[in-house]
Amino acid sequence: MKEISPEQLHQLITTNANFQLIDVREDYEFDEVNINGELIPMGDVMDNIDKISKDKQVVMHCRSGKRSATVINALETEHGFNNLYNLTGGVMAYLEKYSK
Repeated sequence: MKEISPEQLHQLITTNANFQLIDVREDYEFDEVNINGELIPMGDVMDNIDKISKDKQVVMHCRSGKRSATVINALETEHGFNNLYNLTGGVMAYLEKYSK
């Protein structure tokens, strides 16, 4: 599985790179704190395959990186995705470095 560090994600965000950021946490977690990703809760991902780009880099994250890793493994195995990156340490690691 490909991974991306909080620093690399921050660079993508600050340079307005053409990528997709997907948050696979639950609604209440997203409402508490988010980094402006598109919310597709883990349990809903397989019903929303059409919302996930196959044409550009897609960074997926959850709180710590475990749920997003599970989702990425399933998408790669079952649907042939090869453009997915897991945020190392999840949103917590990102916010530890870049909280507002």
